[in-house]
Amino acid sequence: MGELRKPEWLKIKLPGGEGYAQVNSIVRKHGLHTICSSGMCPNIGECWGNGVATLMILGDICTRSCKFCATATGRPLPPDPDEPVKVARTVMLMGLSYCVITSVDRDDLPDQGATHWRNTVVEIRKENPNTTIEVLIPDFDGRDELLDIFLESNPDVVGHNLETVERLTPQVRSKASYRRSLSVLEYITKRGFNAKSGIMLGLGETRDEIVQTLIDLKNVGCRMVTLGQYLQPRPSNLPVQRYVSPDEFNEYKQIALDMGFLFVESGPLVRSSYHADKAQHLVKVISTSNNK
Repeated sequence: MGELRKPEWLKIKLPGGEGYAQVNSIVRKHGLHTICSSGMCPNIGECWGNGVATLMILGDICTRSCKFCATATGRPLPPDPDEPVKVARTVMLMGLSYCVITSVDRDDLPDQGATHWRNTVVEIRKENPNTTIEVLIPDFDGRDELLDIFLESNPDVVGHNLETVERLTPQVRSKASYRRSLSVLEYITKRGFNAKSGIMLGLGETRDEIVQTLIDLKNVGCRMVTLGQYLQPRPSNLPVQRYVSPDEFNEYKQIALDMGFLFVESGPLVRSSYHADKAQHLVKVISTSNNK
């Protein structure tokens, strides 16, 4: 099958403007990484232009090689012990009331980066006591003791993506499994934290599989979900099988809301942290009601 032509609704603005330049300058000055750049996110112009960025810790080289991802794979450098403080100061300089932190997978580390994760969130909270903190974490191999280390930092939202439906997981993700990711999300919710997950559409999944994935997420207590169009970042990545229309994304949003999800972002350009700050009031209410 030849390469599919992108439809009109996937056209994006090139990055630029004062806000974009300011965020770019702050990130570069502190030697930090963002998933916006490493993941070749289509919304980088909009988000950076609005003073929003998803910071990526533990380097920009991943130990896994998922077929959908643009992040480099290889042998990472040792974690920067000063990074938690650098990230906290960057959040302060950007004046973020809502920040999102993610990381590469670090299967090379004994604790897979759990302690570094904890230290980063603790420093952000210390420097920015009024900032809502959302994290997008790896699966830590599904090890509860590593999740416990990280959860000591008490983030407001804990995201972990399923990425795709169960049938396609083996060909889309290199090591993580669908059921393990569900168990991670279930453990997060049982600990009293607000869980968030996301999936990409256009990889060959069916409507019934998408609905079943939403059911699976709801059954493990996940309250927040994002659905977006998969875009092939490089020729070596999986090809797009189908471009899903905005109307279909709206349909899935309504299905999720009818199931009882509290926050749903669903659209062609939606990514895990896209418009995450729109849920700030909701997150504060949930966080207050949870006993952690």
